[in-house]
Parts: sequence; C-alpha cells; structure tokens
Amino acid sequence: MNILYLHGLQSKLSPEKRKVLEKYGEVFAPDIDYSEDHLRYVEILQQFPETEFNVIIGSSMGALNSYIISNWIGRPALLFNPPLSKHPWSVMYSVPKFIKGNASKQFVLGARDEVVDPRETLNYIANQLSNDELTIKIYPHMGHRIPLDFFEAEVKQFFDKICH
Repeated sequence: MNILYLHGLQSKLSPEKRKVLEKYGEVFAPDIDYSEDHLRYVEILQQFPETEFNVIIGSSMGALNSYIISNWIGRPALLFNPPLSKHPWSVMYSVPKFIKGNASKQFVLGARDEVVDPRETLNYIANQLSNDELTIKIYPHMGHRIPLDFFEAEVKQFFDKICH
C-alpha cells in the first residue's frame, strides 16, 4: 500500500509517526514549502508521476492538500485539523484526474485548536457535504498538535475501516 503523508505548515513527519505509518505500507512524505502558496496539491503529485497512492494522510495545511488530492484521485483520506474554511470550494473539488474510487474521509479535530477553528471546519463540512462517506471525531482536550498516541489510534482505526 502506498501512503502519501503531507505535513503541516513549518512541520515535518516525525520519525515516531513515520514508524506508525510504515506498519501499513510504504510512506511517501515530501518536504513541502507552503510559504509561497498553501495549495500545493499539483506540485506534490508531480513529484510522484509513477506512483499510485492508495491513501492520503495529512495534518493541518497538509490535511487541506490531502483533502483536495483525495477528491482529485478518488482515494480515502485521514485528515487532522484541516483548515478547509480558508479556501474556496471550487478548489476543493477540482476536476477529478482519475476514475473515482472510495474517497471516504476521516476528520480528526481538536476542540481546543487555536490554529484551525474546529467550528469553522465543521460549518464548512456541513455546508459543502459531498457524496463521500465522512467520519468526524472531535477530541475535547486536544489542540492543534496531534499527540503520538492519538495519531497511532486514529491511523489504526482508519486502516481497519478501509481494509476491513
């Protein structure tokens, strides 16, 4: 299984979280500079022209790009605190590149997130519902950063669900 992981703004995939993901497949985690443009989904996919991704996982700004890529290539996504409300809906559902597959989304939101307001994300999702299956989890004591134990549990649940 090929896993595309997209880190957040001024962040990287930690070795500990990489180990969690490597239990489920080969991890592709490009270094992304979001300083010029927050929407980098085309450039990200251009880095891997011969790779078919089975799932996309992202955190924060990486989750925003993961959401778009998931919609574009029709693959499931695990999204930690995506800032969906900050970008136009027309970008979120660009013309699909491939035949649509299972583009289910699992959202993980921290209720105490001071970077990405979870209420704005929920409002955005409610106003722009798609045909995709959505799972939304809100952790009341979690902020923007995802502790390793939460990350590991959510990744496991995500793969258990899509792999049955």
